Amino acid sequence: MDDNYKKRPESWAIITSEPGPELPLVTVRFDTVRNPRNAKEMRAVVLESPDWVNIVALTPERRLVVVRQYRFGIAAVTTEIPGGLIDPGETHREAAERELREETGHTTSKWTYLGASEPNPAVFNNLIHHWLAEGVEPTHSLEQDDGEDIVVDTMSLDEVRDAVLSGSIRHTLVLAALARIMDLSKG
Repeated sequence: MDDNYKKRPESWAIITSEPGPELPLVTVRFDTVRNPRNAKEMRAVVLESPDWVNIVALTPERRLVVVRQYRFGIAAVTTEIPGGLIDPGETHREAAERELREETGHTTSKWTYLGASEPNPAVFNNLIHHWLAEGVEPTHSLEQDDGEDIVVDTMSLDEVRDAVLSGSIRHTLVLAALARIMDLSKG
């Protein structure tokens, strides 16, 4: 049997760390690291980002509030749940409340923290905090920034499950949040 089977990997030593370019959503960092298995050094790219939030928002009728918007990375419109960056000085709960209001115009007083995930620990250094907002109602106009063109809709939980199974909802961070409140497999 391979010696690495069921063996816990060791941490890699960071030899040096140097800043890279600051981009609109992330700052790039280059770390020179040493592999504990073979002592070889390599240059790793780390994307530093504030933590994020996303919100599973359910209406009083238990319909999921979704946002449809164009995503630059895949050059297509996606169906997602609301979410975004946590602003400096803001708690993740405050960010969740703000993002829900700004992106969908909905608010509520019933919030439940669903935990956090690592968006992509291979390159990102942040967390995404998942929140459940229940009994949401439209109370405000949307407050979109210059990089957003959002359409708000609602879906039944059966429609959401079908959209996940068909692949029309496939954003990993959306799936991570939805899986905390519902079974996404065939019923």
